[in-house]
Parts: sequence; C-alpha cells; structure tokens
Amino acid sequence: MPRVAFLFPGQGAQSVGMARELCATLPQARHLFATASTLLGYDLLEVCVNGPAERLNSTVVSQPALFTASFAALEALKHNNPQVVEQCVATAGLSLGEFTALTFAGALSFEEGLRLVQQRGQAMQAAADETPGGMVSVLMLEQAKVEELCLAARQNEILQIANFLCPGNYAVSGHRSACDRLEPLVTQTGGRAVRLAVAGAFHTPLMKPASEALAGVFASVTLAPPRLPVWSNVTAQPHGSPEEIRTLLQRQITEPVRWEETMRHLLAAGCDCFYEIGPGRVLAGLLKRIQRKVECYNVSA
Repeated sequence: MPRVAFLFPGQGAQSVGMARELCATLPQARHLFATASTLLGYDLLEVCVNGPAERLNSTVVSQPALFTASFAALEALKHNNPQVVEQCVATAGLSLGEFTALTFAGALSFEEGLRLVQQRGQAMQAAADETPGGMVSVLMLEQAKVEELCLAARQNEILQIANFLCPGNYAVSGHRSACDRLEPLVTQTGGRAVRLAVAGAFHTPLMKPASEALAGVFASVTLAPPRLPVWSNVTAQPHGSPEEIRTLLQRQITEPVRWEETMRHLLAAGCDCFYEIGPGRVLAGLLKRIQRKVECYNVSA
C-alpha cells in the first residue's frame, strides 16, 4: 500500500476562475464557500470565479481564497477517491498552505482555520504597507550563488532567501529597492529573475510587525494535537504539541520556508505517493525537481 502525503499550495497559486467547476458540480464545495462568505463578510466565491484579479491577488483576499479552494478540492477527492484520503499518513503546506495542512489534520476547525488565515492576511498586508518590500524568484542558480548575490545587492537593507523550494529555485525577499538591485545581478550571472506578484517581503524580518500583531491571536486560538504528522515550514520536521504549533506559526511569518528539506524528509520517511490539493501545479513541479520518479497527482480547484 502506498504511503500517501498531501501537499497544500501557498499564496501565488490563485487564479481568477478557480473553484467555478467544483462549486457548480459539488454541493460540499458550495457549502464551504457559503460558510466562508458568511465568516468573511463578502462573497468569496464571486471573487474567486470573476475577480477582478487585483482583488483576488491581494493578500487579504488570496489567503482565505486559497484556503477555502483547497478544502473544496479536498472535498472532491473525498467524493471521487475516498480511500486515498484514508491512506494519507503525512501532510505539509507551503507558507499559507501550512494552515490548510494543520486544519486538514484536525488541529483547527475549518472556521477557526479560516478566521486565523484572514487575520494573518490582514496583518501581513499591513506590514507590507508599512515598509515597501517585494519577492523575486531566482532560477537556474545554486544556493551559494544566490546568497552571494543577495549580499551584494543588500546594501544595509534586508534581502535574503525566503523560500528554499528546490534545486535551482529560490524565492528571495526583502526591501523593494534591494530587490531592484538584485534582478540585474541575477541576469548577469546567468540566472533568471522573476518579480513575484505579492504585497511585501514575506518570510523576512520585515514581517515582524505582522508577527507581533498576531501574537495574541496565536496565543488564544484553540488547537488540538494533529491526528497525523504535519511538517513545519520553519523546522522541516513534524509539528509537536499545540503550544509548539503556536510558536512555529508565529515564527513562520518572519523566517524562511524550508520546502526542499521538508520534501526530502517526507521521502526519507517513506512517503512515495503525493497529492497536491488546491489551485495550481507548482508543488508537483518542485517535487519532480527534487525526486523525478516520485508520483504526484494534482487535485485542482
């Protein structure tokens, strides 16, 4: 029997039109979006299906939208292939997706998870508005070279690898002016730089105001021990007690995402069949760059 792991996407995987087909055909998906709309105070499905893109891509909307759409995709998997859900032995999510993974594993209810994601998005947007920042995808260069270029472009500002995604694929985050200096250096070195459509310098110390604003939220949220291992972005290890989960979720806002290391640990733990659940196909592509032969299926929203 395969050892199945579920992977949940993070911010950037959203696109206008997502969840349209699921909600047209699956009552459980429509119910999730109705619940989310009531909690959020606006028609989330309308924004997902019809946009505009500028609103869907905003941090305050994209995070609850991806969270809900991923659960709608999970409902489709439960409906079409319930034995796969029963076979799942571990889960992980990229940045925002870690909250989806924890909710799937029973650490949070759907409503509590959505409320937490909503507050996280609001706090991160506020921190981004306070200090202009950005993120740049750096491709085709080794980690040591990317770190060297960050050092060269930093100039007393913050600029660092924020997402260790897979070999030759890193997301760099920091002050917007430092990102501007980095891009030509990457090109001159033979790499490729792509500015990401995000509000700010996520997973760096520039998000400290968001981390501080959410401290009380994380302290008060009701958490249960996960019913299966959920791998932390911060440590690339499974979460432990609810108190440890609170600490790591707060740290995740300002610390890098160790995604490649997480995937390697899941493979070493014997996981040999992966499902990317939610909008996009980014995580399957990253996994293939880490282990080409592993199976990764997409359950799209």
